Amino acid sequence: MKSFIVAPAPHAHSGDSVRRNMLLVILALLPAYVVSVIEFGWGALITAAISICACVLTEWLISRFLLKEQKQTIGDLSAVLTGLLLAFNLPSSLDWWIVLIGAVVAIGVGKMSFGGLGQNPFNPALVGRVFLLISFPAQMTTWPKPQGFATGYLDAETGATPLYYLKHMVKTGDSSVLDQLPDLWNSFLGVMGGSLGEVSAAALILGGLILICCRVITWHIPVAVIATVACFAACTGLVGALPEGMTTGNYVAYELLSGGLMLGAFFMATDYVTSPMTAWGKIIFGIGIGFIMMVIRTWGAYPEGMSFAILIMNACVPLLNKFRPTRFGEKRK
Repeated sequence: MKSFIVAPAPHAHSGDSVRRNMLLVILALLPAYVVSVIEFGWGALITAAISICACVLTEWLISRFLLKEQKQTIGDLSAVLTGLLLAFNLPSSLDWWIVLIGAVVAIGVGKMSFGGLGQNPFNPALVGRVFLLISFPAQMTTWPKPQGFATGYLDAETGATPLYYLKHMVKTGDSSVLDQLPDLWNSFLGVMGGSLGEVSAAALILGGLILICCRVITWHIPVAVIATVACFAACTGLVGALPEGMTTGNYVAYELLSGGLMLGAFFMATDYVTSPMTAWGKIIFGIGIGFIMMVIRTWGAYPEGMSFAILIMNACVPLLNKFRPTRFGEKRK
């Protein structure tokens, strides 16, 4: 009689891993990055290279010399993804040393100070971005115009973003700024100024759908964020806050296609560590991000508010995770 060897659970493996998920997210970001390189040229290449290399090096140095860990974590590609996401939140003409500071803060403060991957309460890339925005507001709000490889890294022609014109239009009722807005088709494709991750809503949506189809993320957070922004913008138009010449439908479309909405909704708010675990928690999380972002866009000091909105809702994740369904047979308290 043959004996059976019983091994402890789990007995089945899905093939999922941190490295696989990070790699899929990086691949999903590549279409948007290709568009950024086409639009901003050398600036997009240099900014991303500095950010990624600095993030990887910072994590290795902290892990090796401060935490004294023998097994390195840079192989899971999380530092590479953080560097790429940080670059997506920066102007392509930003000075290299400012990019370096942002990467050190993102990894050193936003991630490793809490113990590394899986223990950070806030999205590391956004920690680095917000730190730079507060510390270097002039450099962080100087947006190069899309010119491809026609100009160098630091001598690109700059201009305001569509969100700046939208904010000015809503606050003052000035319809003359309508001529400064790109048409909706160009906004969708990405022919406009901004950070690397603001240029192509089409490429970001494509990458987000890839992640959903590969089951790296779920639909709950992106749909909740986008729907909330659309409803808020529609209400703004319906109450008569828009000047003559701007319809409610066009205003909603510009709010959805401009700024960091698509990047934040699909790639940053959906971070496993800093987002809720339950479906309803994710929906509430997404609604909160969309609402806070639109409040900042409409009445705040900055024309964009996605980074602040995500970080604020990151702080609410422990509370949202407490609202989970009752297990079968468990009594409700």
